[in-house]
Amino acid sequence: MARLQPADVACWVVKTARPPEVVVPGWRAGQAATFSRCLRRSYRLGLMSPGAPCLLWLSGADRPGVHAVGELAGEVGEDAGGPVVPVRLTLLAAPVPRSELLADPVARHAEVLRMPAGSNPSYLTPAQYAAVLGSLA
Repeated sequence: MARLQPADVACWVVKTARPPEVVVPGWRAGQAATFSRCLRRSYRLGLMSPGAPCLLWLSGADRPGVHAVGELAGEVGEDAGGPVVPVRLTLLAAPVPRSELLADPVARHAEVLRMPAGSNPSYLTPAQYAAVLGSLA
């Protein structure tokens, strides 16, 4: 597979197996929260920049899909566990279910759907990101 180029990435996807209300205790729909997500060390980290669109993907069998949207809130950094990035995300009142995205002819090809066990960060192309945004309306 070819390396991603900046134009390939319209939105970064950070994944969690823990429900959003566990990731940020007390997080409510419509509320923005800033927190850090762990990343896998790769060339992709050099493509991430503050202000870039980002979304939170809940993996697993319970309510998988897009649960929050926002942006990268700072530079990729390091903590004791490795690379991390701060994100500022707003919790959605109604998540965009994985099943809805699988039914979309464009979104169904998103990396997060093709490789659900892949590591952070994943990404959406411009067309895939537009499909997700269309599901929010």
